[in-house]
Formats: sequence, C-alpha cells, structure tokens
Amino acid sequence: MQVYLVGGAVRDAMLQIPVQDRDWVVVGATPDAMLALGCKQVGVDFPVFLHPETQEEYALARTERKSGHGYHGFEVNASPEVTLEEDLMRRDLTINAMAMTQSGRLIDPYGGEQDLQERRLRHVSPAFTEDPLRVLRVARFRAQLSDFDFRLADETRALLCEMSSGGELDDLVPDRVWQEVSKALLTKRPSWFFRCLREVGALSILFPELDKLFDVPQSPVHHPEGDAGTHTMMVLDAATQLSDSLDIRFAALVHDLGKALTQPDFWPKHPGHEQAGVALISRWAKIYPVPKSTLQLALRATEWHGWIHRGGLDMSPKDMLKVIKGCDAMRQPERFEQLLTVCEADHHGRLGFELEEYRQKKFWLGAVEACHQVDAKALADSGLSGEKIGLAIEQQRLARLDNYKTHLITTKNSVESHG
Repeated sequence: MQVYLVGGAVRDAMLQIPVQDRDWVVVGATPDAMLALGCKQVGVDFPVFLHPETQEEYALARTERKSGHGYHGFEVNASPEVTLEEDLMRRDLTINAMAMTQSGRLIDPYGGEQDLQERRLRHVSPAFTEDPLRVLRVARFRAQLSDFDFRLADETRALLCEMSSGGELDDLVPDRVWQEVSKALLTKRPSWFFRCLREVGALSILFPELDKLFDVPQSPVHHPEGDAGTHTMMVLDAATQLSDSLDIRFAALVHDLGKALTQPDFWPKHPGHEQAGVALISRWAKIYPVPKSTLQLALRATEWHGWIHRGGLDMSPKDMLKVIKGCDAMRQPERFEQLLTVCEADHHGRLGFELEEYRQKKFWLGAVEACHQVDAKALADSGLSGEKIGLAIEQQRLARLDNYKTHLITTKNSVESHG
C-alpha cells in the first residue's frame, strides 16, 4: 500500500498559496484493507474513505472509461493493480495531475510543473472530453487562480470550443452546473469564469441571455465602458470587492439581464429592462437550483435598482416609501443593506466611476431609519385599530420622510453657503 498527496493540494503548495483541502490516493489497496485500518467508506460510485483521525479523503487509485451518458456513465476500475500514473491520467488538467510522496518527492508524469511555471491550463489526455463539466471547471480554475494569470493552452482552447459546439454540454446536469457557478462566484475574479466560458462558446449555450449582453449597447454618457456585458462583468468584480456574499455576487451578475431583451429600436436606452430581468431570472431558477435567499435578493435587486439609483433630494416622500415597502426594508434591514451593496457595485461597475462615492446608500439607510422612528405601539394605544392604524402609520412615515428630506436640504444649503 502506497499513499500519495494529489491534485489541488500539490498545485497550491507549489504556488505557495494556502492549501484548503488535502486529497490522497492509495495505490495497491482494497476496500477491505482500508476498512481494516479504521477508515470509513463514503464513496458510492467509487471507493473513497475518510481517515479515522483527520477525516481527510483517501481514494483508491482508479481508472475510468466512458460507457454511457451523463455523470454516472463510467466504468470504474479500482483494483490494486491500478498505478498512480493511470490514476493521474484520468484527471482534467496537468496542474491537477501531480502527486507527492509522504517524503515530499514530486511525481509529475504529464508536465504539470512546467505548465504551472508557464501559467498554462492544459488538459491531460483526450479522455478530458468524457466529462462536459470540465468546460466549466477549467473556466473556474481561471477565476480561482486569477492572481497568477493562467491562460488556456491552444490545444485545450480548441478542445473546449469543440465540446461546446458539438453538443457535449447538453448532457450536463443543472445541479452540477450550479455547483460550478456558485464556486466560481466565490473566487477573487468571478468575471474571468464567465469570460472564459464565452471565449470557448459555452456561455451562449448555458446562459444565452448573459452572452447576449455583450452585443447590447448602452448610453455612452452613463456607461462609457460600452456594452451591457462588459458592464455586468465590471459590476460583478465590484461586488466581489465589496462583499464575499454569494447572494450579493449573484444579484450583481443578473441585475441587468433584462437588457438582453431590449428591442434594437430603443438602444442605447433600456426601458422596462428591470421587469424583463425579473422574468428571466425566474426562468433561470426553474432550470438551476438557485437557493431561495440567493434568488430573492437577485429578484429584488433587479426590480428596484433603478429606483434606488434615482434616490435623492428630488424624490418625493411617497416614492421613497414605495421603494422602502417594495424592498421590505423595514422588516428586513440587513437584506436591504445587501441590496444597497448590489446597487453600489452597479454604480462602481462603470468606466471612470470605480472610486466614486455611492451617495444613495447613505440616503436610503437614513430614510429607513426615519421610518423606524414612527411609534406604532403608541398609535395602537391611542385607540386606533384596523385600517385606521395602518393609514396613520403610513401618514406618519411620509411625514418623517418629508422631515428627513428637509433636514438634508437644509444641511446641504448650509454647507454650500459656508463653502
């Protein structure tokens, strides 16, 4: 029995970045031998075991041969005769197909170390095409390793394009697609994931509306960066700088999706793109298992971001309250603040606006605080009930918002007069 550290742990150690998880391959062992050592078997499709003390995964060396469609359409051989080199050959990229002995000796049969040094993503063998999910995995590695600026090897780019155009992505299970998307959204540069998918023709197949945004013009006054796709990628990266929340990053990705449906006659304006986007995101959620909280923020940001951007001293108290109620800001203040962060990213995701203050965030937080100053209990104690108390609360909130605006205007005029 021989044990080797493999995959991402070896790659990350060589790049001198923190190793998150360590995976091990065991050569020359059987399931019974692993169980006899106290390991717990967890693999269903192939033998994987948890170490009794560290809980790290130990997999028997195996080979895989495509025998059908889908994720489970493989014949697996995990006999003790399978060599380490055979196990590494089934992996996706050369930088993930390296192993290390327990004494620290590198085993690199497919040139992963050189590709690592030259910052190149290259597939190990033609068997790469047997799992279409690898198209997304390669794109995710580009985003995950963005600090090192990895590029696709020419032959790997050609293979990914061939897989995309040849219908290979039709066999992908939506659950696994979402897993890759959510992992990519949590990287340092998630935009690289979507740009890589577009580069190899996969984005138009998996997320056609997102792909279309790159052909949609916008107002050069408000969007000097150009098309809606470029803007979306900038917003996504801005959101990444502001928050590590999956909900916020996904909302940033899809907030302008409705612009893909704008008729060319209206370009570069996009009237009604908010409501159009709500419908598209709802359709996405029927295909991919987007978590409920993630979907909720995305829908709310898509519907209300235009109103929030317009927030300011010239907005009427009635419209201010409409936004606050529509975003459920009184009952869900933390979610409203997340929504404002998405809008802040939308503001920064434009050429020349990357560092400009987003004043609307402070404005809306103050407006919600003004509404919270209404004492609903005191109104109830005064004898009001039913529709009357609801109307009284709304009237007092409108009055509070009017006072809030007056205070802001007075403060602004005072600053300007002394400036």
